[in-house]
Amino acid sequence: MKQLTEAEIRTSIVNAGRSDVERMPLPGLHEVVWEDREYLGWRDPSLATRGYLVYWRGETPLGLVLRAAESRPQAGAAICSLCNTQQPAGQVRLFTAAKAGDAGLAGNTVGTYICADLACSLLIRMAPPESVSGRSTGELIADRASGLSARLDAFASRVMEPTR
Repeated sequence: MKQLTEAEIRTSIVNAGRSDVERMPLPGLHEVVWEDREYLGWRDPSLATRGYLVYWRGETPLGLVLRAAESRPQAGAAICSLCNTQQPAGQVRLFTAAKAGDAGLAGNTVGTYICADLACSLLIRMAPPESVSGRSTGELIADRASGLSARLDAFASRVMEPTR
């Protein structure tokens, strides 16, 4: 992923008002290892149900404000819809995003299950050894990254799509 500036992040948000974007806390951008990410995702430290996600859609950053469901399953397993990683159920949350534009102002949202810490980029890089997977680690990670990017873009497209 290409590096993002604070200004690029703030102007990329498509589903929140200007005042919300101005108050949005940012992660420590100087600590981000950009080449190991498909997107930048973080949770709001002062509001447990709020999350943010920004990625490059072509040459333009696109950002979403997310809301995590307050309840979460405690038993069993769940699969993140972005990275397709199975985890204990409590580590995957239902996140909703207000739709962009008038549809979002009318209260329309879309949702999907995402890793609670929004760290899908880290999880896809935890690859089994080549002797177990039968593929090179680099190949496996590249395939996982491609799939993650495609699923993220599909979710963002649903946020951007006008409601019929």
